[in-house]
Amino acid sequence: MSVSGRVLRGGRDTIPLAGTWVVLHEITGASGAPIDSVRSDARGRYRIQLRRPDSASVYVVSAWFDSLAYFSLPLNVIGRPAVHVEDIMTFPTSTSGPALRLTRRLATVAAAHDDGTREVLEILEIENPGVTTRITKDTLVPTWAGGVPANAGQFKGGQGDISPEAMVFKNDSIYVLGPIPPGPVKQLSYGYSLPAGERTLAIPIDQATAELNLLIEDTVAVVQAPKLESLGVQELE
Repeated sequence: MSVSGRVLRGGRDTIPLAGTWVVLHEITGASGAPIDSVRSDARGRYRIQLRRPDSASVYVVSAWFDSLAYFSLPLNVIGRPAVHVEDIMTFPTSTSGPALRLTRRLATVAAAHDDGTREVLEILEIENPGVTTRITKDTLVPTWAGGVPANAGQFKGGQGDISPEAMVFKNDSIYVLGPIPPGPVKQLSYGYSLPAGERTLAIPIDQATAELNLLIEDTVAVVQAPKLESLGVQELE
């Protein structure tokens, strides 16, 4: 089976990225590892042979540029003689640029446990309107930061486009240290707990937020905020 595609370099202009390493990875339930690699040609194209694909494994392709790896979506390889991978877009890196935008923030507040505590899950969508991938060279200067509720605890990063290992929670804030490229919004999530007996959750809005959504598993809860639109009580599984 052949796995083929193209690597592009984005920015102010989009051009083929020649001579970069393109790596095919196999990911199992226990681990993941590269299994083959080639360099892209003058047109940014590559072709890698995948021998004996395993139906229990997931395969992805990565390309390196300017010290960062960019990954494809998981490939559908079973029962196919050839797989064409969507273009992998890479970008130059920069520690500065236009401000990142918080396009959506969703907070889901669960019903209280038997001990009175509540779990909250927040999902955020961040957009980089620039032409370079935003990175940081200093953990004191994150790529993006935002406020979190001061009365919450047990913060932990969740699944999304940004790894939990790239999130730091301190001083009532979340700091993102991972790279954020231009293009489609990048999603991150994190959870936290409200202590037993806590009857108020104040979500700090410390920057422009295009859309804020709240899902609350409590039919008698009261939400107060400017320009709030209630969609009533609905049953969700």
